[in-house]
Amino acid sequence: MFKSARLKLTAWYLLIIMLISLCFSTTIYEVLTFELNRVERTHRLRIERGWPQPFRATPPLFLDPNLITETKNRLKIILLAINLGILGTSALAGYFLAGKTLKPIEVTMEEQKKFVADASHELRTPLTALKTTMEVTLRDKKMSLVEAKKVLQDNLDEVNGLQSLSDKLLSLTRYQSNGQNLIFEDIDITEVIQNAHRKILPLVKEKEIELKIKVKSQKLWANEESLEEMLLIFLDNAVKYTPPKGRVTISTRPDKKYLLLEIKDTGIGIDKKDLSHIFDRFYRADQSRSKSKVAGFGLGLSLAKRIIEIHKGTVEVESVLGKGTTFTIKLPLKHSS
Repeated sequence: MFKSARLKLTAWYLLIIMLISLCFSTTIYEVLTFELNRVERTHRLRIERGWPQPFRATPPLFLDPNLITETKNRLKIILLAINLGILGTSALAGYFLAGKTLKPIEVTMEEQKKFVADASHELRTPLTALKTTMEVTLRDKKMSLVEAKKVLQDNLDEVNGLQSLSDKLLSLTRYQSNGQNLIFEDIDITEVIQNAHRKILPLVKEKEIELKIKVKSQKLWANEESLEEMLLIFLDNAVKYTPPKGRVTISTRPDKKYLLLEIKDTGIGIDKKDLSHIFDRFYRADQSRSKSKVAGFGLGLSLAKRIIEIHKGTVEVESVLGKGTTFTIKLPLKHSS
């Protein structure tokens, strides 16, 4: 599809360039032939009426009409050659520029196709589980009330998972506009961390994890809601993948131009071969985390990275299997929105 679109776009480039070139060449030809005809007429009148020559010539200078005609023909050939050169150069340049123009669109469409395919795959799994469970339950005529409640609870968990997936998909869509729909303002990072801490606290207490906060008040230009969502994603991952009695630490290191935010856990860690993929959509390091049995769709870190990019920041990760993971987020204190 993009190959044909590239050829069509190249053809449009050529058409526009050649129309301009032909108009320009025609104008040049008309102006020059007009001047040649004017010189020829003037010279003829000088000879017919015996006017003095414009410069001394012995014998008097005569213009050969054949020379005028030959000059006009040579001018046509020169302009034709120039236009053919422009046509060839424009074809190559147009094809190159068409490729450059369509490349971002092609990449975006490929990402959308992959995103839709991955999302469909992730949706199919819980939907299939729900359908299978209900079909088996309907065929079981001896099911007790307790068993029926257990089936309903399992189905409710699957529905909650689907709702979580749809929420993250909507969030990803919201952040695809490069943050143009977000309101940026001066916010204090301590307030954002406190709000995120309050929301993650029930999970922290449930797993009996120690959550340490070492932050100092620091203003930065950001969107508070999305920054809190990003923090919750990192904290949620840290708590989920940290065994009971473990520790999660949030700390900040202020700088003249940047805020360095560090989220460190004593969890199960991430294998080196998975580190370069953890921010990919729907990617989960199953082999290194298979024993954790943590539900998820692999969208959280991808969403968090997108939020960081919208804030003109960067994120780095260091991890050792069996010892823990550290995410270091670097956010500019000021930037153009």
